[in-house]
Amino acid sequence: MKKTPSDQGTGELNSSSAHQVGPTSLRIVIPEPHSMLSLLGSRDELLHVIEDAFDSDIHVRGNEITVTGSASEAAVIGELFDELTRLLASGTEVTADVVERSVGMLRRKSGARPAEVLTLDILSSRGRTIRPKTLNQKRYVDAIDKHTIVFAIGPAGTGKTYLAMAKAVKALQAKEVNRIILTRPAVEAGERLGFLPGTLYEKIDPYLRPLYDALHDMVDPDSIPRLLAAGTIEIAPLAYMRGRSLNDSFIILDEAQNTSAEQMKMFLTRLGFGSKIVVTGDVTQVDLPSGQVSGLRMVQEVLDGIEDVYFCKLTSHDVVRHRLVADIVDAYARYDAARAAAEAGRLPANRARRDVRPNR
Repeated sequence: MKKTPSDQGTGELNSSSAHQVGPTSLRIVIPEPHSMLSLLGSRDELLHVIEDAFDSDIHVRGNEITVTGSASEAAVIGELFDELTRLLASGTEVTADVVERSVGMLRRKSGARPAEVLTLDILSSRGRTIRPKTLNQKRYVDAIDKHTIVFAIGPAGTGKTYLAMAKAVKALQAKEVNRIILTRPAVEAGERLGFLPGTLYEKIDPYLRPLYDALHDMVDPDSIPRLLAAGTIEIAPLAYMRGRSLNDSFIILDEAQNTSAEQMKMFLTRLGFGSKIVVTGDVTQVDLPSGQVSGLRMVQEVLDGIEDVYFCKLTSHDVVRHRLVADIVDAYARYDAARAAAEAGRLPANRARRDVRPNR
């Protein structure tokens, strides 16, 4: 793709152009093989998404795009169209979500190319391909390949469990492991299971249902009963892990913020030869009884610096659900911070330091 300053432009696009006063014009020529419809969307839907994301004027004529605005914005828009053409060349469909995520990556100046992040195939199943959608998600997926134990810590909707499940299914298909073990703590089980109808498995099923839902997206549903019966895939509450040694397995612990410190230690020491562990959780949504320490909070301090253990932090930028989910996560974070600050101001200094610590 060719990018050149327009004859009517006021400056060159180089490292010093961001300091210029006044608009810059940039002419972008899209190579002929690429369809402008694929690039800009039906009825210019994708072009409107780009225009909404920037203050610059963007005009299209044939396969030429002219951008008029600040030098810094023009440079980002030029990079954006370069990345979008790369995505099209790789066979990736450009959607409004792809455009928005590409803009976010380029604006955060992470150094990663959106085309590299958004074309990493993890698993192709049932007519769809599962890929990371953010840079942190790509780092998370790469870490699973490189490390034996990976912790993914972040808010709801960041793909922590879903991507781990996709990597587990891929490892099973490639015969890198012999089985997949999925587990969650059944929080409040001691109080409520006895009041639920049915057998023990029927009582714990609601706690494990999210894992079944993700599995159904990645494996032929007709084969799941057979895989479960053979033990190739096991979905069980965390308490069932005690006393076992898990070899040649891909093990996922979900909702790990609801483990106690003792449960986390018990789980991690189940690791056997040829196995890989992924632990996911959100430390802002701890459902343990008041005063009980979250194993996920503590383990970050206990295992800090241990070789072959990786902690991946995901944020609201990595939310892949409805765009409002990221706003909700940020709003709650601001509320909690303001509340903690207010509490600190009302309490004596020695008590404030003790009481405003994160809920463990």
